[in-house]
Amino acid sequence: MSKKSKGINAERELLHKFWNTGKWIALRAPASGSMKYPCPDLLVGNLDRKLAIECKSTGSDKQYLRREQIDDLITFSKVFGAESWVGVRFDNLNWFVVSVLDLKETKGDNFVISVEYARERGLLFEELIR
Repeated sequence: MSKKSKGINAERELLHKFWNTGKWIALRAPASGSMKYPCPDLLVGNLDRKLAIECKSTGSDKQYLRREQIDDLITFSKVFGAESWVGVRFDNLNWFVVSVLDLKETKGDNFVISVEYARERGLLFEELIR
């Protein structure tokens, strides 16, 4: 499976998890990353909350994110009035979501989320939707 297909499948998996709660709706934005305007992978909401989520899926124990991706997510979220989150699906593990406020910077001015960090600072899907 290509890296792109893996990412698309992960986005769809998370989208279905939100819809299956019966209390959240979600929209996948397939144009994210392919146009000049900031756009998250998923827009999610209910009557009380709006979330903009950048989704990642990896077979590694670390997921790296470019600063530009996070800056775009924050820009979109501020204008749209949504919370900014990064969802990470490590192979053979549950989804973790990490607030952009809790992202860990790398020496190269980007960000990284390790499995350990996701467990420590992130939320499981079930915790996010409470």
